[in-house]
Amino acid sequence: MRFVLISIIAILACLARLPAGKSLRVQSESVCIPMAQPLQKAFSKSSIYDSLHLNGLGLTRAAFEEGLSGLTLLIAAGDIQNCNILSIVDLSLPSSKKRLFVVDVNACKLIFNTYVSHGKNSGKEMATQFSNEPNSYESSLGFYVTGDAYIGHHGYSLKLNGKEEGINDNAFARGIVIHSACYVNERMAAINGYIGRSEGCPAIPQKLHRKLIEKIKNGTCFFLYSADKFYATHSKMRTTSLG
Repeated sequence: MRFVLISIIAILACLARLPAGKSLRVQSESVCIPMAQPLQKAFSKSSIYDSLHLNGLGLTRAAFEEGLSGLTLLIAAGDIQNCNILSIVDLSLPSSKKRLFVVDVNACKLIFNTYVSHGKNSGKEMATQFSNEPNSYESSLGFYVTGDAYIGHHGYSLKLNGKEEGINDNAFARGIVIHSACYVNERMAAINGYIGRSEGCPAIPQKLHRKLIEKIKNGTCFFLYSADKFYATHSKMRTTSLG
């Protein structure tokens, strides 16, 4: 305990001496320094969005700002192991668009921007219906924390832990995971105007699924966004209070 206290004091002292705009990278599997990285003065939520030209790529500002705000809440709750990575699925976009964005908010870097499916009963081109119920075959909105990677029915996959009661907390029971699918690709989008749909999982392209899963596994924030009225009025994670 004494060693841990001394280490924390040393880290805080080091942070206090850092020049403006610099960050301290702490390599740890169990300790996430609350918001020492994502919300530094150097990288406000607006400057990240604008610097990465996320608007030009289709990501709505509302989706990004809600995602970053939710990341902050999850870090404060001690649910996040990797503070730097924020993944957003913007379901206000059609599935023919690359609507999965994986951002390193500390380095101000877009790591992945690719296709992602929604549930077959959520809609065709657009996801408009959402559910937390088993066998609904609909997507569940809200904030998740990524778990372990594993080999399952769909090959190399990633567990998701839904963090919003009554909205996505049945994800584990429903078998909602990130996995690859042959129906998630640019060719499918070009031919049909939409990609294939899943049973509720956010399925991603086969050609990059392993690299993407390796990057976001083990305690990062994963957010499914939509301007959905039910979610807006029932989510306790929905906030834009950050400056």
